[in-house]
Amino acid sequence: MNFLHEFGNNVLHNLFKPLLLFFYMGFSVPLLKVPFEFPHVLYQGLTMYLLIAIGWKGGEELAELSPAELLHAGGFMLIGFITNTIIGCISYLVLKNFAKLRQIDAATVAGYYGSDSAGTFVTCRGVLENHKPNPIPYAAYMPVMLAVMEIPGCLVALMIVANLRTKGMDPRGNMPGEPGYDPRPLPDSLAEDLGLGADHGGPGKGGGPHGGGETNGEKRFNSFVSLELLHEVFLNPGLFLLFGGIIIGFVSQLQGHEVTGPDDALFITLFQGALCLFLLEMGMTACKRLRDLKTAGWRFVAFALIGPNIFATIGMLIAHGYSMLLGQPFALGTYVLFAVLCAAASYIAVPAVQRLAIPEASPTLPLAASLGVTFSYNVTMGIPIYMAIAEQIIANFPVGVVEAIAT
Repeated sequence: MNFLHEFGNNVLHNLFKPLLLFFYMGFSVPLLKVPFEFPHVLYQGLTMYLLIAIGWKGGEELAELSPAELLHAGGFMLIGFITNTIIGCISYLVLKNFAKLRQIDAATVAGYYGSDSAGTFVTCRGVLENHKPNPIPYAAYMPVMLAVMEIPGCLVALMIVANLRTKGMDPRGNMPGEPGYDPRPLPDSLAEDLGLGADHGGPGKGGGPHGGGETNGEKRFNSFVSLELLHEVFLNPGLFLLFGGIIIGFVSQLQGHEVTGPDDALFITLFQGALCLFLLEMGMTACKRLRDLKTAGWRFVAFALIGPNIFATIGMLIAHGYSMLLGQPFALGTYVLFAVLCAAASYIAVPAVQRLAIPEASPTLPLAASLGVTFSYNVTMGIPIYMAIAEQIIANFPVGVVEAIAT
């Protein structure tokens, strides 16, 4: 009963933080039909600022770590990469068999959930740092984890779709046996409207088995390993800004506190205000995306709502297992941030990759789930739930070191 009482207090306290109130305000704009549009240029500027600021602070704190701590961090990053890869694969199987999505849509949505969300991460970080009466500590290298754990989802989606293409996927993204399957080439005008390119035909167009050229599946598989696509996966704008901020913060911290300081006006003081405006826009976008769920079915919505809790719990148990292997307990905030990285779904990196490499997939379903449901859930109810679960894991399965360190 004491646990339930404490959990209820944490949820209520979190629901009315200024960060979340801005999200609610944004969410109400489409509902109330307020004639307000958030300037897209301002949203882009806020996203740039938040990614650089996260990286900057993470880089500063990385510079303070010992070689042994950096080695432990490297191991945790590898575990995070593998964990999100597994989450992406599990998501595909669930969406294909339970939610009854087309296989290509199941693959792209799984890619979103095998990645992470910078918006959810910065919101969670804001909650931890503004926790009363004292901020909740977390590992210095967590911003690097954000960057590393964004990549697996892209790779999972690309590999699954490449395999589908070799098994006879038609130009519209349908597999044999799925409604609407038609292996015939698309008319050039329709292919261009769908963003597939005028040369996107069915098997045999432009050559094929009887023409000496590549089949459609072979062409699209080759595009999977193209330099352009690899560049989009590993050097998309979000990752570039985040890693750039980490490097700059790291180098600056090595030069001493005359260069960096705890009262940094640009990257520390202004961060909370920028985050509030960012969440205002995210609330508006999340509300609009809910409309796209009308045709998805209740199973799809259930996955977007229940899945994050399962993925977050799996992530925290894996993190705790690694801490037991090291013999060093993680700080509470590290568990919560890792849970968020496992539970969140991408809405920046993976959509860009999907647009380039998987144009046959639905562009609305993944964003409806990731923004309309999962992001909204994580930043309101999810964070305090993950915090409560982490507290129970720490209390019931102690690592064996008397004093916890912020790793």
